[in-house]
Amino acid sequence: MPKAAYTLSHPERRTTSVVFASPHSGRDYPWSFLRRTALDELAVRSSEDAFVDQLFDSAPNAGAPFLKAGAPRAFVDLNRSADELDPALIDGVNRQGHNPRVASGLGVIPRVVANGKAIYAGKITLAEARERIDTYWRPYHEALQGQLDQAHLMFGQTILIDCHSMPHEAMDSVARRGMRRPEIVLGDRFGAAADSAIVDRIEGAFVAAGLVVARNTPFAGAYVTQAYGRPGRGRHAVQIEIDRALYMNERLIRPNGNFEAFRRLMHDVIVEIAAIGRAEPMPLAAE
Repeated sequence: MPKAAYTLSHPERRTTSVVFASPHSGRDYPWSFLRRTALDELAVRSSEDAFVDQLFDSAPNAGAPFLKAGAPRAFVDLNRSADELDPALIDGVNRQGHNPRVASGLGVIPRVVANGKAIYAGKITLAEARERIDTYWRPYHEALQGQLDQAHLMFGQTILIDCHSMPHEAMDSVARRGMRRPEIVLGDRFGAAADSAIVDRIEGAFVAAGLVVARNTPFAGAYVTQAYGRPGRGRHAVQIEIDRALYMNERLIRPNGNFEAFRRLMHDVIVEIAAIGRAEPMPLAAE
């Protein structure tokens, strides 16, 4: 089993209502899992948001907490609901209403990785699926909810930045001839997960860094933005997708020659995003 459900890095002093979280950058692949899959090491990592945790690891220096997953996405997907169980993979699960994510093999316990490659030769038990959810999914979301609640208590609002990466080819369908293809996609579920003024400022931070930004196409946000985005209650959630070609060799899953430069660029972006939630903390009630 992966050693930890998550790692939570705290700032020395919390100065912003922004919380950064990376649910798909976990890369602790247990041997017991690897020996059961027919995929090689690179194939099983193909759905991982590789190195995203390193791109955002300066968040505590900007006064914001940073939560990152320990378990890899191929093992348990933290950006899915705990009840998105796939009957084609998990023995004992009954088919219910149509869920396109589950139908495509991308439930909370994924059946496939990128390009639809099957992870397992057969099925796993419902007990095993539930153990993964109880051991990794629930602790991660409990920690995330705790950080969001604390931010809301301190600042009167919270802004969750859900950090992801996307394959370079994901933008092929939206790239326009003669124009730079989008390098960043912001997902706010078409306004349902975050106030537009906040999303405008996040977009502005990336544009100021020289990056091309799109919104909600082809990624509008999944379970995390849906579950935690309640702008009417001062709880905002925005998914960020970064083109992997900007900083890594996708085929070999290694940082490329631009990695450190892009990481420095992201540090400046993180500072600007953290500033969106900057305010004097509200005094905490006495015990």
